[in-house]
Amino acid sequence: MGKAPPASHPLGPLYSSPFCDAVAKEPCQGSLISLDEMERRGEGVCKQVRSFCNSERLFLPCPIFTQNGLLVCCYIPSPSLSTHLTFSRLSVDMPLYVLIPISPLLLDSVVTEDCEKARGELGRIGGGLPEERLKQPPTIVRQSVKDYIVDPRDNIIIECEAKGNPVPTFSWLRNGRFFNVVKDPRVSMRRRSGTLEIGFRSGGQPEDYEGEYQCFASNEFGTALSNKILLRVSKSPLWPKEVLEPVVVSEGSQLILPCNPPPGLPPPHTFWMSSAMMPIVQDNRVSMGLNGDLYFSNVLAKDATTDYSCNARFLFTHTIQQKNPFTLKVLSTRGVPETPPTFMSPTGGFSSKMVLRGEQLLLECIAAGVPTPSIKWIKKGGELPMEKVRLDKFNKTLRIMSVSEEDSGEYNCMAINKIGSSRHSISVQVKAAPYWLDRPSNLVLAPEENGQLVCRASGNPKPSIQWLVNGEPIESAAPNPSRQVIGDTIIFRSVQMGNSEVYQCNASNEHGYLLANAFVSILDMAPRMLGPKNQLIKVIENNRTFLDCPFFGSPLPLLRWFKNGQGSGLDGGQYRVYINGTLEIKRVRQEDQGTYTCVANNIMGNAENQVHLEVKEPTQIVRAPEHQSVNRGSVARFDCRVNHDPTLPITVTWLKNDKPLYIGWRMKTDEDSLTINNVNEGDEGTYMCNVKTELEEHSASARLTVLGVDTHAHLHYHSQKKNRPEPPMDLELSDPSERSVRLTWIPGNDNNSPIRQFLVQYEEDQWEPGKWHDLSNYTGDLNSVILKLSPFVNYQFRVIAINAVGPSRPSHPSPPYRTTGAAPDAIPGGIQGMGSKKNNMEITWEPLKVTERNGPNLRYMVWWRRQDTSEEWKSITTKGLKHVVHDTETYKPYEIKVQAINDFGSGPESHIVIGYSGEDRPTEAPTNLRVTNINSTKVNVHWTPVDPSSVLGEFKEYRVYYWRVSSLVKGLRVKQEKMTKGFPSTSPDPTGILTGLIPYSSYKMYMVVANNRYEGPRSNTVEFQTKEGLPAAPQYFKILHTRYRDNIYLEWGKPLEPNGILIGYTLKYHTVNGTDLGDMQVMNFHSNVTDFSLPLPDRFTHYKFYLSARTKVGAGEISAQESPHSANEGEPMQGALSTAPLHSIKACKETKERSETLPSFSFFSTYSLLSPLPGPPSLLVLTEEFASTAAQERKIWNLTVEPNSDYANVSWNHDFPPDSIEFFVEFTLDSDGSTKTVLVNQQPPIQLAGLIEGAKYRLRVYSYEQHSISSKSVTFQTSAGEAGRGPGDGDLGEMGGGGLTAYTKDQVDIATQGWFIGLMCAVALLVLILLIVCFIKRSRGGKYPVRDKKDLPLDSVDQKEQDGSFDYRSDEDNKPLQGSQTSLDGNVKESDDSLVDYGEGGDGQFNEDGSFIGQYTVKKDKEETEGNESSEATSPVNAIYSLA
Repeated sequence: MGKAPPASHPLGPLYSSPFCDAVAKEPCQGSLISLDEMERRGEGVCKQVRSFCNSERLFLPCPIFTQNGLLVCCYIPSPSLSTHLTFSRLSVDMPLYVLIPISPLLLDSVVTEDCEKARGELGRIGGGLPEERLKQPPTIVRQSVKDYIVDPRDNIIIECEAKGNPVPTFSWLRNGRFFNVVKDPRVSMRRRSGTLEIGFRSGGQPEDYEGEYQCFASNEFGTALSNKILLRVSKSPLWPKEVLEPVVVSEGSQLILPCNPPPGLPPPHTFWMSSAMMPIVQDNRVSMGLNGDLYFSNVLAKDATTDYSCNARFLFTHTIQQKNPFTLKVLSTRGVPETPPTFMSPTGGFSSKMVLRGEQLLLECIAAGVPTPSIKWIKKGGELPMEKVRLDKFNKTLRIMSVSEEDSGEYNCMAINKIGSSRHSISVQVKAAPYWLDRPSNLVLAPEENGQLVCRASGNPKPSIQWLVNGEPIESAAPNPSRQVIGDTIIFRSVQMGNSEVYQCNASNEHGYLLANAFVSILDMAPRMLGPKNQLIKVIENNRTFLDCPFFGSPLPLLRWFKNGQGSGLDGGQYRVYINGTLEIKRVRQEDQGTYTCVANNIMGNAENQVHLEVKEPTQIVRAPEHQSVNRGSVARFDCRVNHDPTLPITVTWLKNDKPLYIGWRMKTDEDSLTINNVNEGDEGTYMCNVKTELEEHSASARLTVLGVDTHAHLHYHSQKKNRPEPPMDLELSDPSERSVRLTWIPGNDNNSPIRQFLVQYEEDQWEPGKWHDLSNYTGDLNSVILKLSPFVNYQFRVIAINAVGPSRPSHPSPPYRTTGAAPDAIPGGIQGMGSKKNNMEITWEPLKVTERNGPNLRYMVWWRRQDTSEEWKSITTKGLKHVVHDTETYKPYEIKVQAINDFGSGPESHIVIGYSGEDRPTEAPTNLRVTNINSTKVNVHWTPVDPSSVLGEFKEYRVYYWRVSSLVKGLRVKQEKMTKGFPSTSPDPTGILTGLIPYSSYKMYMVVANNRYEGPRSNTVEFQTKEGLPAAPQYFKILHTRYRDNIYLEWGKPLEPNGILIGYTLKYHTVNGTDLGDMQVMNFHSNVTDFSLPLPDRFTHYKFYLSARTKVGAGEISAQESPHSANEGEPMQGALSTAPLHSIKACKETKERSETLPSFSFFSTYSLLSPLPGPPSLLVLTEEFASTAAQERKIWNLTVEPNSDYANVSWNHDFPPDSIEFFVEFTLDSDGSTKTVLVNQQPPIQLAGLIEGAKYRLRVYSYEQHSISSKSVTFQTSAGEAGRGPGDGDLGEMGGGGLTAYTKDQVDIATQGWFIGLMCAVALLVLILLIVCFIKRSRGGKYPVRDKKDLPLDSVDQKEQDGSFDYRSDEDNKPLQGSQTSLDGNVKESDDSLVDYGEGGDGQFNEDGSFIGQYTVKKDKEETEGNESSEATSPVNAIYSLA
């Protein structure tokens, strides 16, 4: 077999590592298909490819997915076969297959050509594949892992991507219930995707979103499901506090120091260190077990010289929790008795372990004894599979990475020392979560065809199979007479159009589950050809040849071949037609040359294509190079004479030792030979002659041996110490010309390592004097080269020699050499012409680079003239980069050219560029402006267009200005804000749709035509009135007086936007008892009723209410409220807020039937009880329509900033309602790009304090609720010095350790707040109690009882961190180190500090178990530690006793 191409191939994704490596691998193994594609397509595709390729006698099929969605199958034929392309299709749901055969003998050289062929063919046909226009059910192509653990500091991203036609829509279940993404302001869904992004910029905790998620992708042909994704937040709990007494043990005894790390998610990595942060050295006597405990097989006296602390490292949060250290006291004896081995872990003589197939098996045996026992492993009934087994921890741990069923059995570990031995048996049982045997794959059928879906899985125990249709159990799905379910198979008979669906197979057992989607698509289509038309195929005579005819149709068409349009179909004899339409000619001859036609037929029609075949003579090397042995200094000659087809161009290249040969001055090539003059030792090697045409490639090689070398001297040379070479000497310049010069030098001593190459550098004194630049590299056998130079440059050169050790010092510079000047070679770029006024045109261009000037006094010649006229060229010469042509007509095209000139002549002229003179204001207005099809939120707009010549510039759009004049609801005031929308239509009968209107309102509008600079006159003004629509949600909805009352009182407000004549309200409610819902009750009220009282049957009844307003169009958005729980459930405060607004719901009929219930999939709410806040409670209700309307209508403008030294006054205008005045002020420091954000919930202006003096900032303001509504950015700079400091100077409240504060104009006086007054009263009462106690004690004669204190040792880490944890993150510290800055949200910017700065050691490294060595040290005095007090917090009572 030929060797595979390199992993990083220059041709990119088509022939990158997974593709090229596949030529020597089995299908569907290794990394041939990504995990996502394996999950999506499954092994069924691979099996079909394998079966197809095997049936077609193809070798090693290897499917991969390329970026444009085409599936490529590569294989290697026999060495004698030529290369070609074959196109095939297994079924319509699979992409096109490109079969690329590669000869193993010529793999390296042919791979590029074949890849280019494949790329060309894919490029020609890839864009026109029929499936791009076919309807297709949805298919999940990407999703998050089943067990998804996220970092609590990051935003949460849950992936769900699907494809289909039409484009699928997405929805989610969370914990089995519909997850209304639109109603949660922290959750957003990516465009044309189901991927969820959950951000916590506006508050909230990641733990609030833990749970089980499942994605649904739907279109009109079905619904595909993702796996159930269990989302959990990583946790790193603190170590429980404990006091550890010194451990007393006799020398020679066994010892176990327990770790018991705190449980984390994921579990932490444990390691042992001393309190001085030095790792505990582990060996066959002392080692850490799998559970984290530290085992001593026997204790020595030296073990007491340090203490032992267990550390737990949490990977997600990058923190380390440290346990209090153990201190050992070893009791020494004169003679330590020798003891036989006994097992410490596991104990006893027998244990068992269960492991799942594919997981890692870890078995452990740790033994005690003197001397220290050694461990040996044996598998009962067979040998250990050493290719899978790895022994760690000094043979104490046996590891098998990917367990299979044959790894089950009994494993024995033997502990042996010179006193005796001991045995422990471990019974290993391998279970298995479900895994696929036959995964269902997509099925495409024509009407009346039959097919089947098969879902087979294995596991231990055997998994159960469940079928679903579009996400619902198949038992409850609508009946389908063409479908029959038989266990793990669904059989389809005589399918009909409209039977397209997506099926799910769920295989599950107690250890896990598998979920696969497979669609059944019913399609009928006439045949069509997929390959290029009239393709020309050139082949070599006497080779097997394939003519490709890729086709598609449903039902599967019948394909036949004809030659030169005559005779019956070609099949049999030397011809063979494959199932994919390819015609094989087993041994092509000259008489086979001609035109071949393929015809495809089915009941829907037929299609045909032609392939032209040319047969060429084979290429042969008739005189190949021969091995030679020549003396040093003589001439060597290699022959390479070739016969080839005269119509095929030939390329002959020479290689030395498989690398391209550099033809130096001592070498010469001609048509059929290579000559090497003055042969030396460096010329020894293998020379290959490579002959290539567009169809084939041949090569022949021979060895050159150089004689006359002293063998003893040669051996002595290579035994000497090697070093960098000496610098080259005696640089000389000769053969000067306009743009080149010959440089010659004498190589220095190579210091026992041959010189491989010379690097020539140059320095010029005009643009960058004193800076050396690389010019070119030359092989080590050259010492005289021609240098290619630029004109009008004063050069100096130097040479650096390079050998295997490294580069030499640079040589001394050569004499200066100045090239003569020349005319410019380059053409100015970026040429354009445009008008800045209506009667001019500015011509601009980009300057030449300094190395392109080629001479002094560079200037530019500019030409221009009117296009399509007989006008002569006008020109001007300038040194600038712009020329203005005055007195032009308005918006006329001009031809423009620019040419560079210096004192040596003129450069090439540029191509002609078309520019335009300036634009003027359009002279005509659109006429006959009118509207049709008026509904509640949009109208169709029609108008008569203007004459294009009246635009007086480049037409941009017809621009409509419209505004809301009034609401048709009496007494409702509106803001008349003018809005605009553009219609870039050039149709003779233009029309457009104006959307985003408010229902039941009166509007006015007019239209203008616009070019790039101006608008034309107004059209006629049109007035229209929108129709009634669904009302908005009630302004508020709340529950009052629920504590110790017998009634529930409901109160609501009228909608801010009734969108029509309000005719009443609908109230629905039902009882709630956990997950049980009572019967739905419905009440209807008149429009003037805004409250309702409901008697409570008892104090434990709990209700849920749904309220909506009604117009004659129907019911609007629903507001939901839930009555508080009874007292024994935790009495809520009145006015509890609904934190998850409902989806917009259209009410059907108004009814009072008690049996009516709300569908569980339509909407849901979650509720949270909030502490009482000042002011009335409110209910947040936000729908998709409201959000989109708000985003279109609201805006922020007139942002102004008045900067001072360290603060700035910020103000802006907005049109948000009074209950939506929360904004974000975002400002970016220009020096480092850091961005801060402040939440403002008051009316502007505000004061932004804590800024850096003399710093430049960029600031904008955007809405808290709608981030897309933003002001324009403003740039400002604070002043330097102390002048003009504003309020709050020196008194900024710290936010996370120091930050910035936004002061609002209308701040609340803290002295009037109830909590502040209560706090002050508590402080005063505490002071009074202290004074009384002091007075009593003093009256007793000054005798004060002293409270005994316990002598407790301090924790082993810093006393300031009493919880035993420390953080080794540089950017997430809770307390910033010196020099760090804290952002507004409390996060600390990255600091250069580390814990090494506070330790005694500076050398940090990791040992084998992943622990740190000297990275983090804590200063600790042992004697001082033993005298410290307890670290428990002091209570107020303890404080009083302390004073006493």
